[in-house]
Amino acid sequence: MTALRLLAPKGWQRVQFFRPPLSASMASSSVPKMETTVADEPRPILYATWLSSCSWRVRIALTLKQIPYDIQATSLLQVGEHHAYTDKYREVNPMQTVPSLQIDGHSLCDSVAIMHYLEETRPKIPLLPQDVMKRAKVREIVELICSAIQPLQNRLVLEHVGKEKSLVWAQHWIGRGFQGLDRVLAGSAGKYCVGDELSMADVCLVPQVFNARMYKVDLSPYPNIVRLDHELQSLPAFKSSHPHQQPDCPPKFAGK
Repeated sequence: MTALRLLAPKGWQRVQFFRPPLSASMASSSVPKMETTVADEPRPILYATWLSSCSWRVRIALTLKQIPYDIQATSLLQVGEHHAYTDKYREVNPMQTVPSLQIDGHSLCDSVAIMHYLEETRPKIPLLPQDVMKRAKVREIVELICSAIQPLQNRLVLEHVGKEKSLVWAQHWIGRGFQGLDRVLAGSAGKYCVGDELSMADVCLVPQVFNARMYKVDLSPYPNIVRLDHELQSLPAFKSSHPHQQPDCPPKFAGK
């Protein structure tokens, strides 16, 4: 653990040790079994907050890939000791956002970059298809969600828009993005977003649908998104990484 602990800012304490469940259902044909992590291999440290959809993406990816990790709850509000706007956290993530992942002696602070790093360094449970066109389609869906939809409704943007207009703003941009995304999925989806293999596209879809529901977006015009979300929400990796299962989730939402 020495290398990773040296990277972590002094004075930070990790809230909870978390090991992704290695249940029989996770070792199904859609999620191939991976060799057990070496006991003395340093565990990644994920700095995250419960409600962040970007943090949720990384939790799902780590769990699907069966990578044990420690989690440090990091608030996006300037309250308590462990929030993102401290000099200590700036050492981890210069943008002072979440998620951040300390892994292999390095720190990464973007969810998509983190997923690609995990894919390239721990490829035994792949989140990208082997087929070149399918890989491109997965990347397309990831970018549609992570570049064209989620950033327009994230917390900092809505704070800038103002409380009175924020809900209408979020509904407009999520709805506009879902119109195109649903059409893309109509052509690419099988059981999951791209064919019948779990991928980064699925990892990104579910947290964004959660956001849409949080902002009371009418999902009835997007049947492909709704069907896929329903399918994915039944998988253990998506359940265990859900915001309401996180150690920093407020009690009124925890476990629901």
